[in-house]
Amino acid sequence: MMLEGNSCLISRSLPSSCEPESQWAYLSHEVLNGKRPAPEDAEAEDMDEVDCGGGKRSKPPSPQPHTPDISEGHGSSRHVAASGGGEEHGNGSSLIGAIGRDLTINCLLRLSRSDYGSVASLNKDFRSLVRNGEIYRLRRQSGVAEHWVYFSCNVLEWDAYDPYRERWIQVPKMPPDECFMCSDKESLAVGTELLVFAMAHFVFRYSILTNSWTRADPMISPRCLFGSTSVGAKAYVAGGTDSSGRILSSAEMYDSETHSWTPLPSMNRARKMCSGVFMDGKFYVVGGVASNNKVLTCGEEYDLKRGSWRVIENMSEGLNGVTGAPPLIAVVNNELYAADYSEKDVKKYDKQNNKWITLGKLPERSVSMNGWGLAFRACGDRLIVIGGPRTSIGGMIELNSWTPDERPPVWNLIARRPSGNFVYNCAVMGC
Repeated sequence: MMLEGNSCLISRSLPSSCEPESQWAYLSHEVLNGKRPAPEDAEAEDMDEVDCGGGKRSKPPSPQPHTPDISEGHGSSRHVAASGGGEEHGNGSSLIGAIGRDLTINCLLRLSRSDYGSVASLNKDFRSLVRNGEIYRLRRQSGVAEHWVYFSCNVLEWDAYDPYRERWIQVPKMPPDECFMCSDKESLAVGTELLVFAMAHFVFRYSILTNSWTRADPMISPRCLFGSTSVGAKAYVAGGTDSSGRILSSAEMYDSETHSWTPLPSMNRARKMCSGVFMDGKFYVVGGVASNNKVLTCGEEYDLKRGSWRVIENMSEGLNGVTGAPPLIAVVNNELYAADYSEKDVKKYDKQNNKWITLGKLPERSVSMNGWGLAFRACGDRLIVIGGPRTSIGGMIELNSWTPDERPPVWNLIARRPSGNFVYNCAVMGC
């Protein structure tokens, strides 16, 4: 990271690792020298290295275009605690005052979110910047985001993966609650939160600011099997089925800053088992099943500015069936992609001609049951497929990545580890 103009920080030699020195020395060194220290120096919460299952590893994915100063870890996969907490160190709140709040924040915006746990431990001012979410709001306003993948292969347990530093992130186990003991749950990531919805009117919220789970307010019309997406601090949901089995056309918006739900106009057609994406500034709900078990091949587009829905006929033809999973779709750079789980194909949506074009194949070892158990998500400028082979001696979860271009998909294995290999829920948090 390079700063224009003269820096007001004073360079000094770094202390040895055994000195009880404040971590601010390392942050100062980074600002002055235009580079970030190695992860083992900067990350105070690193734990022992984890064997991720071996096997051939691909070259680490490139940083996102909107994260110019986010570096990657090389050569190891580390298992760390999620950022956001930590004990205070240092001697008060003089650091921010000494170098100026604006310059301090400008520096912090360019750090990886993996570093924020260490930053929060410096003193109460830094801790406040991280814990109250201000630093993430400023990142969002500046167009800076890192995308971490959160997924669940076991009841009440979530894993997270940071593709920038090739590390598994330790996520606390969900609180025990009988409403969440079954695997039939819904989830979405919005802002700095991961929301998990049970069949009943119960929602758990995981916050990266506190690294903890809390109960959250349910939707105005609680539902499951709905389509959803998020952009910035807001999430959008539509369709699904209520606790009595009635298929819904209603829609809602969630604001993660106020933790509140707002009703939206209803779709033209009620549908469950649908999928949602955000593209070209609009909320799309694709596919689904109607009340007579008829597979819907149409999609609907919600214009946020006009506050109205438009039906798009034949938008999802062939992407899902009555017993199959909802359409596996994802948007990268305002282009819509789909995983056709019946043929194991990757397809791209032709907006002009309203048709799907086959690009190539999914990763060879990605296995699903009619689409269930396989995750297909956008992760910044990449597509991510999460799944794995099933064997008699146990499972292996694998994360494969591809950056869409004009050529057929070439999938890179970016992470793997022993685990249940049926993905029940998956969400990507970009902040």
